[in-house]
Amino acid sequence: MYIRVTSRKNKDNSVVKYVQLAHNVRNPKTGSPQANVLFNFGRLDRLDMESLRRLERSIRRFLGEPLDPVEAPKPEFLSCRPLGGAWFLDQLWRKLGIDSILKRRLKEREYRTEVERALFAMVANRALAPLSKLQLEK
Repeated sequence: MYIRVTSRKNKDNSVVKYVQLAHNVRNPKTGSPQANVLFNFGRLDRLDMESLRRLERSIRRFLGEPLDPVEAPKPEFLSCRPLGGAWFLDQLWRKLGIDSILKRRLKEREYRTEVERALFAMVANRALAPLSKLQLEK
């Protein structure tokens, strides 16, 4: 169940919004979900918000939850350090099989340097520092 807001346009092009308590039910013929309106609270602009708060308190009491939920202190972000970005990308590179594909394709060329590692370094550099092309040349 959920509370939803539906809109309707009047003849004078004004939009009226209604608040409803609805529940999704699968249509046996099509298999797609359909909203089944259980209760219509009325127009949004004329809605008695206090009655909804009373309903909320009643539901909380039924569920055994505290009536006034305690606000937990929000965690404060102190700092972070970049650790493991290259390791993560290397593991992903290997998991996707890019290393073995490149090694297999470049095997006949007999390069003296490991081209696959150089390509990985270029890709990792762009992923970890997308605005830094200069570092790659060093």
